Amino acid sequence: MAEPVRLERDGPVATLVLDNGELNLFNRDVFEGLNRYVAELGASDARALVWRAEGDTFSAGVDVHEFSGVKPSGSEDMFSNLITVVRKIEALPIPTLALAHGLCLTAGLEVSLGCDLFWAGESARFGLVEAVVGLTPGAGGTQRMAERAGPARAREFVMTGGLYDAPTLERWGVLNRVVADEELLEKGMRFAHRLAAGPTRAHAATKRIVRAYLEKGIDGADKVTPRVSGDLFATEDLQRAVQTFLDEGPGNATFEGK
Repeated sequence: MAEPVRLERDGPVATLVLDNGELNLFNRDVFEGLNRYVAELGASDARALVWRAEGDTFSAGVDVHEFSGVKPSGSEDMFSNLITVVRKIEALPIPTLALAHGLCLTAGLEVSLGCDLFWAGESARFGLVEAVVGLTPGAGGTQRMAERAGPARAREFVMTGGLYDAPTLERWGVLNRVVADEELLEKGMRFAHRLAAGPTRAHAATKRIVRAYLEKGIDGADKVTPRVSGDLFATEDLQRAVQTFLDEGPGNATFEGK
């Protein structure tokens, strides 16, 4: 039986692919696969990550059978494990890009919100619809919607349990870009390769500074920026790029992620 999640490589770009039946439902095997592969990525030489899904539906969310028989005493561990997957993706020291199409619900959306950048096909629809079974999102979707769209939008999105189209979420600031459905994968992969060809260590520094801002505001980010940026002067990429700039002018440097 094929794995519900697989890890592919296209040169420096790694791709996590959800491929779990017609609805791409999340179950224990999916989360275990994500945990395993994200750990592998942290120790690999990949310089960018794409998160995408096969089929017409990106994901119809969590398989409700997973909730059957769950007691409060065990639910906290379950949700902690779900959030851990998303946090591990956020902590990767490489740019991450989600490419969503079709219907993208609950856990599929929550993992996508853990990526640095989020693109979608123009006909994609999104929802955190846990309210239909009396839940609220357990893999961090509420707070990550609030981070991108603001608390009022997050409350509306979660409390209504409605479906929202891609243009709306782009307007809210949740999506970075909306492209034609048939161009999503091609353009997204091309963009991922562009990210992977860039200064990987500098991208990691950018992620650290943004995270510092989200956790501690501008003052907190200002405090870490001199050290985080200054450390880049020890990288081969910066030294080579500076010399290339001086010798050949801007735009001619190449980067190796070192």
